[in-house]
Amino acid sequence: MKIETLYDIYCQHPEVTTDSRRVPEGSMFFALKGESFDGNRFAAKALEAGAAAVVVDDAAVVPDGDERYLLVHDVLKALQDLAAYHRQQFHGPVVQVTGTNGKTTTKELIAAVLSERFSVLYTQGNLNNHIGVPLTLLRLRPGAHDIAIIETGANHPGEIAFLARIVDPDYGLITNVGRAHIEGFGSFEGVKRTKGELYDYLHAKPSARIFINESNYDLQDMLVKRDIDIDTDECITYAREQALTMAWVCEGDVLDCNPMLRLWWRPKYDGQHEVQTRLIGAYNIDNVLSAVAIGLHFGVAPEAIDHALATYQPSLGRSEYRRTEHNELIVDAYNANLTSMQAALDNFRRISHPLKMVILGDMKELGAVSDDAHRQIAAQALGSDLQAAWFVGTEFRKAISALAPADTDTDIRCFETVEDVKAALSDGDAPAGRLILIKGSNSTKLHQLPDFL
Repeated sequence: MKIETLYDIYCQHPEVTTDSRRVPEGSMFFALKGESFDGNRFAAKALEAGAAAVVVDDAAVVPDGDERYLLVHDVLKALQDLAAYHRQQFHGPVVQVTGTNGKTTTKELIAAVLSERFSVLYTQGNLNNHIGVPLTLLRLRPGAHDIAIIETGANHPGEIAFLARIVDPDYGLITNVGRAHIEGFGSFEGVKRTKGELYDYLHAKPSARIFINESNYDLQDMLVKRDIDIDTDECITYAREQALTMAWVCEGDVLDCNPMLRLWWRPKYDGQHEVQTRLIGAYNIDNVLSAVAIGLHFGVAPEAIDHALATYQPSLGRSEYRRTEHNELIVDAYNANLTSMQAALDNFRRISHPLKMVILGDMKELGAVSDDAHRQIAAQALGSDLQAAWFVGTEFRKAISALAPADTDTDIRCFETVEDVKAALSDGDAPAGRLILIKGSNSTKLHQLPDFL
């Protein structure tokens, strides 16, 4: 089936699903396959549930003469090609966001700022992979949306380049590069090369622009290695300190973070603004400044930017502050790597509170550097002024055994799983009156703990 033919059918039925359990009436069902499932088997069920058409790649499931079945060579590729084709029908600005840490928060901050003036399509949650990106683009409605903000993630080389060819961004932003998913990239330099694929795409596209944090030397180095001059119209810069390039649009820094971030920022040709946000963590200053820079570039008024920043509520489990009946919690349990753990612990150290505690879960996908990374984080935590430090997972257990901490008043405990932590909390051993940082990779499931604290 030609892409033009598939697109004509999509235009008649512009709602897309890949889940046969959730089929909106009149939608198109794409029968994706995975290691343990085959969507082709559920095509008939999707039609019964209300789908107008099903895209399949197994001729055996197609009844003779039933034109609701659209047979393609590969359903995933058809979904991606359809999204790329649809994106070309949209003539508003498209911004692609990637990075190691903070890309989801940054994307949401950018969307909040731009929504003060525009109708914005942006990635929901973290649908930022080879399936989520096409699904996001297929929600784009020319005529209804003014701007699109597309988040893209990666865990192996070439993935950002592949997604950029689908997104075809006019603007791009890399939040930062850190030591995450080393297992998939081979090294930190591998991370930089992969994230830098966004710079490669933008540099090769006439009139495309790069938003860059001038305070981040890794990002600057990535430009230099690509012979991209930061001091030209190709780059739009922002910084935590006085910017040096001609193209800078804003600068700012932290005023206070006890526990929520209060900051100042100023545009190039105007006075200073101060904003109290609902974000936990001084490390969020870069995420905020990127949203300010993009908002200014697209003509959002400074006062509207302030309003967006002040009212933005972080996503569940991402630098989120919660007050329970017994404790105050900082829940950052969606993702964790060496860089983000170090930043979270450093920020936690700066917060004034008489009784502080951390519950830290294993950092996943660090490969050969995992042992050293977990020892670094364990040592950093134990070197802080904490009443308790609980560690969850086999990697942290090994780290604590290697450090063999002694002569400390800190309550140090190791748990195999989050279920063991929940059992300890349920047995009358729950803390009270404490400020507790909860952080770990999503697979450690620490997001289940707040209800027990």
